[in-house]
Amino acid sequence: MSVLGWILIAVAAALAAYVAMLYNGLVNVKHAVSRAWSNIDVLLKQRHDEIPKLVETCRQYRQFEQETLEKVIRARALVQAAREKQDVSALGPAESALRSSLGGLFAVAEAYPDLKANENFLQLQARISQLENAIADRREFYNESVNVNNVRIEQFPDLIVARTFKFGPAKLLEFGAAEIADVDMKQLFA
Repeated sequence: MSVLGWILIAVAAALAAYVAMLYNGLVNVKHAVSRAWSNIDVLLKQRHDEIPKLVETCRQYRQFEQETLEKVIRARALVQAAREKQDVSALGPAESALRSSLGGLFAVAEAYPDLKANENFLQLQARISQLENAIADRREFYNESVNVNNVRIEQFPDLIVARTFKFGPAKLLEFGAAEIADVDMKQLFA
């Protein structure tokens, strides 16, 4: 075999190795998005399990507003449905509704001194607040993973490999304007 033949084989092998490296990098970022979603999903499930305990604790106070509890239950169901379907587009509005209804529940609880002093209520309130903070952290990590994925599949030469092997964009987990706005404390306690 001639020197030119060996050069062509070396170039083809180098090109194949480069394409394999790009492919493996794209697989890695795609799985990073899945891993980040799984982290959010675990926290959503934990919070999903805590909310009925909170509702039941509030329900024990007969005079507690039933409408407030029903809003929390409906919002929880919306989040659960979006979580189970892994529907990132539906999860954002569902999360906004749940956070709003939980904020309303905690605000209404202020009018019930016995409930506010209840150890179970205080523990559940603290646990849900911790989970909310953890979800916010994981949401940031998820969106960063999505961003890395989406940038990689649009950059040259990665986009050639991404299109060839059908790597697609992922959706950001976005919440509504109400979710990122400052809380109107007057409205919560009105």
